[in-house]
Amino acid sequence: MGFKEAIITVLNNYANFSGRARRSEYWYFVLFTSIVTGVLSILGGNPENGRNIFTILSSLFSIAIFIPNLAVIWRRLHDIGKSGLNYFWILLPLIGWIMLLVWLARDSMPGENLYGPNPKETYYYTE
Repeated sequence: MGFKEAIITVLNNYANFSGRARRSEYWYFVLFTSIVTGVLSILGGNPENGRNIFTILSSLFSIAIFIPNLAVIWRRLHDIGKSGLNYFWILLPLIGWIMLLVWLARDSMPGENLYGPNPKETYYYTE
């Protein structure tokens, strides 16, 4: 899955918490959100000068991607055979973050699991 396809897939599944998400889908979305947030922060300039359009856009962007970001993390955890509720381990400082990072970096669970077929093994044939 490429960068553009991953972004489109995540945004098309805006609030879809069921199914599975490939590792590339999740990490490309993280890259996309990091780039957009970084650019908006740089353009926002010095916060001491008060709010400008870029800081407002950055805030709106963060609000807009909250649900799709949570949904793709949820589906990513499903892909490794874990419940999406495992995301809340992030509430444990350091240990929870490390656990979540390791889980999000793991490869897909082979074959079908409780949450659906492996997206890596799903082939679409068109004629």
